[in-house]
Amino acid sequence: MTPLRERMLEDLRLRGFSSRTQEAYVGAVRQLAAHYHQPPDQLSEDDLRQYFLYLTDVKRVAPSTLTIALSGIKFFYQHTLRRDWPTLALVRAPREKKLPVVLSVSEVEQVLRCVHLPRYRMCLSTIYACGLRLQEGVHLQVGDIDAERHLVHIRHGKGNKDRYVPLPPRILETLRGYWRSHRDPRWLFPGILRSESHASAPMCESGVQRAFRAALRESGIPKPATVHTLRHSYATHLLEAGVNLRVIQVSLGHASPTTTALYTHLTRQAEDRVVEAITPVLDALWA
Repeated sequence: MTPLRERMLEDLRLRGFSSRTQEAYVGAVRQLAAHYHQPPDQLSEDDLRQYFLYLTDVKRVAPSTLTIALSGIKFFYQHTLRRDWPTLALVRAPREKKLPVVLSVSEVEQVLRCVHLPRYRMCLSTIYACGLRLQEGVHLQVGDIDAERHLVHIRHGKGNKDRYVPLPPRILETLRGYWRSHRDPRWLFPGILRSESHASAPMCESGVQRAFRAALRESGIPKPATVHTLRHSYATHLLEAGVNLRVIQVSLGHASPTTTALYTHLTRQAEDRVVEAITPVLDALWA
């Protein structure tokens, strides 16, 4: 590791960024250096300008990809190299306003039934039943389960925030049975065993993703769903069941109710109300 990269990582740790954000930001600077075949501290402001034009006009990267590239490069030059160039304030990624993919209750059941390995089915079922992010689900520990209160303690979620999430009794019962199959003292979903009863880490996130993709293909559902779709589906299904939006916001760990309010556009009830409102007009028109 070069001294410059180590310095950037130190700066990122001092700012309290998560390990994933550190990796993404360092990767953005690495890609910039690879593009010019030069160390990033030897590049000019015009080099940066041309690089961002290349990303937007030639590669046509997604707004999210451009945002990560900009954030990582901006941090490196402003904080690690102390260069406050105007170009860094000029570049902006276009805002995306996409609605997430949502599976119906029956579609969720259909997909999960197509997950054949018990460890992956249990992990994905827990992710859906508690509305978790993939990383949150994979990293669940035995001590995070409050069986008495039927709660799961999510530690170091997005924004390094803790929260409690309701744990359905059926999932608790199934988790107990699954844990007895491996009895790891730490992880609910252990990875490779380092001894007869201890895993050095939780199961790999990529393995869970592959299992979901395979189950989606087998189910025949044509939607472009991912593991994160289970979280979107959880929130939408709660809204359709009449759960208060504020309760859903807390369970999901959203800082703003505006983020959670997105799901009001995805519920079947909302669609039905639109159809009910417009049907009389159409009936009169075509009578």
